[in-house]
Amino acid sequence: MDNSPIGVFDSGVGGLSLLQEIKALLPNEDFVYIADNAYSPYGAMTSSQILDRSKLLTKWLIAQSCKIIVVACNTATTNAISILREENNLSFVGIEPAIKPAALQTKTSVVGVLATKGTLSSSLFHETSNAYGQGITIVEKEGKHLVQMIEQGKINDRELRLLLHSYTKPMIDQGADHLVLGCTHYPFLTPVLKEILPDHVKIVDCSKAVAQQVERILKRKALLRPEGFDGETTYYCTGESNTMQSFVGHGNAIKKVSILG
Repeated sequence: MDNSPIGVFDSGVGGLSLLQEIKALLPNEDFVYIADNAYSPYGAMTSSQILDRSKLLTKWLIAQSCKIIVVACNTATTNAISILREENNLSFVGIEPAIKPAALQTKTSVVGVLATKGTLSSSLFHETSNAYGQGITIVEKEGKHLVQMIEQGKINDRELRLLLHSYTKPMIDQGADHLVLGCTHYPFLTPVLKEILPDHVKIVDCSKAVAQQVERILKRKALLRPEGFDGETTYYCTGESNTMQSFVGHGNAIKKVSILG
């Protein structure tokens, strides 16, 4: 048993989609969520810059006594998590594009992947694609401007809808029957994507699998908080909080912090 919180970080509000899944599975746990939105989007950064920010956020979460850290950002996972694990004596759970389940389930042997530049260009992404993409055509598309628009609360804007259509059309034209969401921001676009995509196209998001992995690790290490507690979440951000406030609800306070190297 361990009453310490679970730490979760992302470049912005995207990780909230993953946080929801983990909280649903582990309602007794406390959480510390930090949105590094002063430096968003990570997808436009170099690998070195992403690693530097990830190290700083990890150090900050460890100072909050977190017992496990969830890297709720595809770009940070693919560019930094292996080094974070090497340099710190606690468990990390990351999130990668769900290529494996899509590759196993596709009937057309064509899978679309919508992700940030930082994820698509990472060695971990290419290793995963090579490992599970044998005999499968993977149509990659960088989701330019999507993270920024989500961070600005423009989920229902016509411009965003047009962007999504332009990004997914080449995938559909090539026969994709699965669309892998390779960024934790993108699940917030699922309602719009369902309107745009043909009915037979399945949207693949690995948030539930990540939540289950967090639970498995905590169980194995006897760090789960017992039943009978009401878990609480403390929210932090490094930039402005208006958009994040609309996602977490006005009943939840968001504290602004400065995390500098």
